[in-house]
Amino acid sequence: MAAGQFGGTPVLILKEGSQRTAGREAQRSNIMAAKAVAGAVRTTLGPKGMDKMMVDTLGDVVITNDGVTILKEMDIEHPAAKMMVEIAKTQDAEVGDGTTTAVVLAGELLKQAEGLLDQEIHPTVIAAGYRAASDKSLEILKTIATDVSVKDTEFLKKIAITSMTGKGSGTARDQLASLAVQAVEAVVDDDGSVDTDNITVEKKVGGGITDSELVHGMVIDKDRLHPNMPKKVTGAKIALLNAAIEIEKTEVDAKIEITSPDQLQAFLDQEESMLKGMVDTIKSTGANVVFCQKGIDDLAQHFLAKDGIYTVRRVKKSDMEKLARATGGRVVTSIHDLTANDLGKAGLVEERKIGDEKMTFVEECENPKSVSIILRGGTEHVVDELNRAMEDALRVVGVVVEDKQIVPGGGAPEVELALRLREYAATVGGREQLAIEAFASAMEIIPWALAENAGLDAIDMVIQLKSAHEKKGANSKNMGLDLAAGKPVDMLKANVIEPLRVKTQAVKSAAEVANMILRIDDVIASKKSPPAPPGMDGMGGMGGMGGMGGMPGMM
Repeated sequence: MAAGQFGGTPVLILKEGSQRTAGREAQRSNIMAAKAVAGAVRTTLGPKGMDKMMVDTLGDVVITNDGVTILKEMDIEHPAAKMMVEIAKTQDAEVGDGTTTAVVLAGELLKQAEGLLDQEIHPTVIAAGYRAASDKSLEILKTIATDVSVKDTEFLKKIAITSMTGKGSGTARDQLASLAVQAVEAVVDDDGSVDTDNITVEKKVGGGITDSELVHGMVIDKDRLHPNMPKKVTGAKIALLNAAIEIEKTEVDAKIEITSPDQLQAFLDQEESMLKGMVDTIKSTGANVVFCQKGIDDLAQHFLAKDGIYTVRRVKKSDMEKLARATGGRVVTSIHDLTANDLGKAGLVEERKIGDEKMTFVEECENPKSVSIILRGGTEHVVDELNRAMEDALRVVGVVVEDKQIVPGGGAPEVELALRLREYAATVGGREQLAIEAFASAMEIIPWALAENAGLDAIDMVIQLKSAHEKKGANSKNMGLDLAAGKPVDMLKANVIEPLRVKTQAVKSAAEVANMILRIDDVIASKKSPPAPPGMDGMGGMGGMGGMGGMPGMM
């Protein structure tokens, strides 16, 4: 790229082969990429949305309706498209649901901005209008929201059902939703916050969706260590160890010279008595179950089995923390420091067979602050999709329990936003008014896509919805699309409900990313230089050996 001429000599400032796109061309290319990403997930929106089948380079298949999963699986190259994937990831991290909504909104905001750019409106003006509209939207959403009591289990179940709809859970939605609500209610902290990491979701192929169950305690995907150990322990006192029950190897290489068989025997006896001592220490505290994060020597296994102690080794760190929460025990890093006060308690520890695998169940805990859900399904793909639906439901119910505010679903908040933003635009005036009106029009993409995916006439549905909202009645702001009946219905009465945070986060992140992409007027892409093979730097990249392509066996 020449930056100017001096005495007829071009001055190069970028490496040869670098690409630069500037001005309208750069904006057009970025907007096109972002719209393509939004278009890819748009057909999955809503209860009647279709699924995508993703096949990766290894041939592994993922079949899903979940926006963030689709975008993560896609191998995206374009930098602006990658920013769209980031929106979905943020939405997923913050709220757990509404990922497709956020991406589709961002795509539509950019599409509307394209029309304004064609009218020679400067991107900075559009960005300022979008920012004002986004702030106003958050205010409006708060007025649409309804406060709820989180003591109402049935109500929370409706929220879980809305988030699971269309995600392969099918007929078992009700049962799965009640599992999600029970799990969240079990792990609510005293300050009202919910950490869904305390809910373990184990997937097991086999059985049907309806065989899924909730365990008030922990399920660990491991079996007991030794066949001579008891299969079932009632009134369990549980030792949680983050220490190996084996003889530590010395840090430095030590050499022991043994000159007679007696010395060897004494050495082995010493090792045995050390291991026996460790097991005796554990037994003396009254423990009858041991969960160990590290390894256990074969001889120690024998002693533990002899003492009738149910033992599991190499338990994941996260599972150890959840066990501590569920049983009220403490994870101890030195066996010699283990006391009776450190032990956790559970009514039952048992090894059970689920499908063709053995798992350890820790049940009947006094106050389990951590619970497990076992999901079952006919095939691996079914179980994976159920797991994604369950993750969404758990997060959404958790968010409602924390925020205690909900909005109607079915496109109702978006139509209300479009209506109120247009009224607001008229009070702003100037060129920003056009940007705010464009923001309002972009909101209508959500009911439009919902109708389109359900095979309804999208224009007709959006017009009906808008007229229902314009009536300004007591519940007009709750009117959303009933996709089965094909007409506007009060969504709160139809039990289609979402947490307020799903909508606020989606609008906020969509507006931020649209603004960021709009303000880019120059894309400078450096050329990737292929790494030179070692020792061949001076050979000009072996350009002269191009005739070797046809040699057999050189693939």
